[in-house]
Amino acid sequence: MIPLGYGKFVRADRVYALVPLEGAARGDGRRTLVHVEGIDAPLVASRSERALAEDLALALGQDGLGGARADAARAGQEALF
Repeated sequence: MIPLGYGKFVRADRVYALVPLEGAARGDGRRTLVHVEGIDAPLVASRSERALAEDLALALGQDGLGGARADAARAGQEALF
């Protein structure tokens, strides 16, 4: 389970898309739309896309996002920039 904010939680293995809100759609704590398998309309999260993606990765047993430095440090991978 990962927290979306507003007291909402979803199962990490059911999330299939994260869409950051921009412009007028963003406000009153609205940061990201979270699409969940089995729920027709996306849920509104008060957390950023990056924070949610990090929690999803950890909940699914993957390494966290960690940024460009972590990507460059992975075995067999070289930094692009």
